[in-house]
Amino acid sequence: MDTSESSGTEESSGTGRKTTGEGAGPADTGVAAAPAPPGRGWRRWAMDTRPLRFPAYRRLWSSTVVTAVGSQLTAVAVPKQIYDITHSSAWVGYAGAAGLVPMVVFALWGGAVADTVDRRKLLLVTNTGIAVTSVLFCAQAVTGLDSVVVLMLLLALQQAFFGLNSPARSASIARLVPASELPAANALGSTVMQTGLVVGPLLAGVLIPVVGLPGLYLIDALALCVTVWAVYRLPALPPLGGRPARRAGVREVGAGFRYIARHEVLLLSFLADIVAMVLGMPRALFPQLAAGTYAPWGAGLALGVLFAAIPVGAVLGGLFSGVFSRARRHGRMVIGAVVGWGVAVAGFGLSGNLWVAFGFLAAAGLADMISMVFRGAILLSAATDDMRGRMQGVFTVVVAGGPRLADVLHGTAGAAFGPGAGVAGGGALVVVVMAALAAAAPALRRYRI
Repeated sequence: MDTSESSGTEESSGTGRKTTGEGAGPADTGVAAAPAPPGRGWRRWAMDTRPLRFPAYRRLWSSTVVTAVGSQLTAVAVPKQIYDITHSSAWVGYAGAAGLVPMVVFALWGGAVADTVDRRKLLLVTNTGIAVTSVLFCAQAVTGLDSVVVLMLLLALQQAFFGLNSPARSASIARLVPASELPAANALGSTVMQTGLVVGPLLAGVLIPVVGLPGLYLIDALALCVTVWAVYRLPALPPLGGRPARRAGVREVGAGFRYIARHEVLLLSFLADIVAMVLGMPRALFPQLAAGTYAPWGAGLALGVLFAAIPVGAVLGGLFSGVFSRARRHGRMVIGAVVGWGVAVAGFGLSGNLWVAFGFLAAAGLADMISMVFRGAILLSAATDDMRGRMQGVFTVVVAGGPRLADVLHGTAGAAFGPGAGVAGGGALVVVVMAALAAAAPALRRYRI
C-alpha cells in the first residue's frame, strides 16, 4: 500500500505534546499539533469532531460506526440460539465464560504482538478472522446444526480474534491524531460503541422475525467486510524506530505489567476503573429490582429501561463531549468521573421510582463515558509507543473482567442485604475508595497534558 498518501500520519518518530505529572511519558503521536478549538457558541458544547479531519482516523472511526451495530446482532443471536437449543439460561452463562477466557488470554498476548509488528497488518488479519467467524456462525445456523459445542467453539474463536484486535486498534489511535485530540478521538469512538449497544439489540429484535438468526450473522459478516476495507486503506503502522528484534511472548507480556507498576499514573488509571466497575456496577441486580421495586411499571419494561439507561447516558455524554474533551487535567477528570459514577449509582440504589432510577443510571453512564475518555487518553499519552499495545491489552481485560467480578459481588450483596441496599452501598464504596486513592497517591490528580 502507498503510505505516502495524505493521512495525517508520519512514519517518523515524533514526540507530540509533552505531558506533565508523575509517571508521565512522551505522547509520541507523530501527528502535527491541532488548530485551536472554537471558543464560543454551540460548537464548544457539541461533540468535538476535530479528529475526523485526519483521513486515516476518519476511516478507522467510520468502520467502527458500521461494526458497532453489526457486532451487537451477533451478541444477541448467539445467546438466543443457545437458549433455543437448550432452553437453559445456565448454558447461556457457560457460553459467556467460554468467550471470556480466550478474550482475556489473547488480549494480553495481542497487546504484546501489537508492540512488535505493523499494527495495520495485525488489524487486517484479526478483522478478517472475525469476519470469517461470523460467516461460520451463519453457516451453522443455515444448516440447522443445532450444536451448542460448535457455537461455544466459534464464540471462543471469535473472542480470541477480538482479543488480538482490540489492543492494536486502540493503540493505533495515538499515531493518527495529535496528543491534544486524544480525548476527542476517544469520545467519538466510545459514542458510536455505546450507540451500538442501544441500537443493535433493538434492531436485532426487529430483524429476527424477518431474516432469522442466519440473517443476523450474515449482516454482521458484511459489516466486518467494510471494516477490513477501511483498515486496508490505513497507512502502515510499524513500530517507531524500526522493527524490534524481540518476539511477543510471556516475557513481553510480563514487561508490560512491570511497566505499569513503574509508572504510577498508569497504575492508578487502571485502579480507578477497577474501583468503579467492581464496586459500583449494579447490573446483576437489575432483574431482581425490575421484578420487585419497579414491578408496578411492568417487570419487562422496567428491565429494559434499566439496561438501556447507562448506554443512553453515555451516548448523550458523547454528543456533548465538547464540554469536557478539551480539558487538560486528565487525572482530575478521571477522579471526578469515578466519584460521580459512585454518587449516581448510590442514588439509583435509593430510588423507588423507575424514571428517577433511569435518570441516576443515565448520569452514571455520562460519568462512565467521561472516565473512559480520559483513562484512554492517559494510557495513550503517558505510555511510549512501544508499550501502547500492552497497555491497551490490559485495558481490554480490565474493562471486560471488572463488570463480571461486579456481578458476583453485587449478586452476593443483594442476596444478603437486599438489592437497593447492595447497590447504594456499592456506590458509596466507590466514592470513599476513589477519594482515598486520590488523596494517598497524588500522581493521578496531578497528571495533565
